[in-house]
Amino acid sequence: HPDFRLWLTTEPTDQFPLGVLQHSLKVVTEPPNGLKLNMRQSYSKISEDALDECPHAAFRPLVYVLGFFHAVVQERRKYGKLGWNVPYDFNETDFRISMALISTYLGKAHDNRDEYIPWGTLRYLIGEAMYGGRVSDSFDRRILTTYLDEYLGDFLFDAFQPFHFYATKDVEIGVPPTGPRDSYMKAIEGLPLVQSPEVFGLHANADISYYTNATKAIWAHLVDLQPRAGGASTGVSREDFIAGVARDIQAKIPKPFDLPVIKKEIGIPSPTQVVLLQELEHWNRSITAMASSLKDVQRALIGEIGFSSALEEIATSLFNGKLPAMWARLNPATEKSLGSWMLWFQRRYVQYEQWVLHGEPKVMWLSGLHIPETYLAALVQAACRDKGWPLDKSTLYTRVTRFTDETQVEKQVEKPRYGCYVSGLHLEGAGWDTSRAMLKKQDPKVLVTELPVLQIIPIEANKLKLANTFKAPVYVTQGRRSAMGVGLVFEADLATDQHPSLWTLQGVALILNVG
Repeated sequence: HPDFRLWLTTEPTDQFPLGVLQHSLKVVTEPPNGLKLNMRQSYSKISEDALDECPHAAFRPLVYVLGFFHAVVQERRKYGKLGWNVPYDFNETDFRISMALISTYLGKAHDNRDEYIPWGTLRYLIGEAMYGGRVSDSFDRRILTTYLDEYLGDFLFDAFQPFHFYATKDVEIGVPPTGPRDSYMKAIEGLPLVQSPEVFGLHANADISYYTNATKAIWAHLVDLQPRAGGASTGVSREDFIAGVARDIQAKIPKPFDLPVIKKEIGIPSPTQVVLLQELEHWNRSITAMASSLKDVQRALIGEIGFSSALEEIATSLFNGKLPAMWARLNPATEKSLGSWMLWFQRRYVQYEQWVLHGEPKVMWLSGLHIPETYLAALVQAACRDKGWPLDKSTLYTRVTRFTDETQVEKQVEKPRYGCYVSGLHLEGAGWDTSRAMLKKQDPKVLVTELPVLQIIPIEANKLKLANTFKAPVYVTQGRRSAMGVGLVFEADLATDQHPSLWTLQGVALILNVG
């Protein structure tokens, strides 16, 4: 029939049939870019009648607060992993249902002539059920609930200290008093079109991080698009260049560790020695595969064997200066380029060799371990064995020392009987005040700060009483934690004289492996 039309809706997916796509008109709905445009869209679908449904005086201001919150959680996605570990698809349905919840509870309070607003209930339902129902990551949920703690409360209506979402000498973003819909639209139109990341609780450096990551992505795509044939400007052909890189890397690959001999020397292993043996197994498997693949690439380049898809991928990665995917699967997660990865690879070997020859290091370079979580678990297990603690009721406490270099620890202190000193941690989202040994706001244009040596101490959980500390997640890479929960190592206790909500919204975390 000439008037027949078929509407199909779908989430972004690479499984959608190409034939249907090519014969269709495509309409894409995305949230507007920017706080002002986002709030304008939310209010464009709210009528005066909808605002009249609830007679409570606080309803209209709370709808405005909810609209601001809805815009903030969407805009935070712009900043990648600094914003959310997982990019959640918060949408208009979340806003609508949350607005209905506020209307219901305020309507009951009005009918019962109750002056008390059930803030705890509203925060829980919006933060844990409506918006929080989409959130799969525990640290993302902490950010979400922190926003609601900051935005919902009796302080919204404090006449002596007017509430502001954000305030500087140039910009003030507050909540308009109860009034008609047009008064709120006027307030929205008065918002700046472009906002600083500080409006969302992030540091101003978040913009630099965003543009840096965008530039890296563009550059990576340009590198992938370069031609695969022809000579370079230096006159060296692509094949000769790849062969040279392969020979150079092959010369730097050490011999595998002799595990049967090491096991015989150890005898009955302690928990940390079990970790060492597991690490060496991973290491041997990795370097054996690397040496074999490099040999095959060189043979394929001179025509002795054919190029398989795996060898072609390795050759292309070597030419582009990237870590081959096959090697990446056998090694700890990383975002480094091939050159810096090789330096890191060699340093890992040095640590393993020292551990085998001289015993457990006084300062463990945690970034160099294949699975650092198992080493930390072994520390707790060793302490529990000696002290008779129940393993399931023991945990780790961390303390940042004043040692900025491993050699200072080697010279000045003894190796602790329980726990260890670790290095190789980098602070993202905040700076570190070495004189006061606590968190501070980032310096301008400094995105990552190396943390002094960290002491890790096993302790019984019921004896751990913390004050003036922030629980910072420790991730393997700046990619932080994936949607599957992969990437988190442990939580570190960092001293602070600020409220934890400041560091939560700034996305503060420790990174083992900086790209």
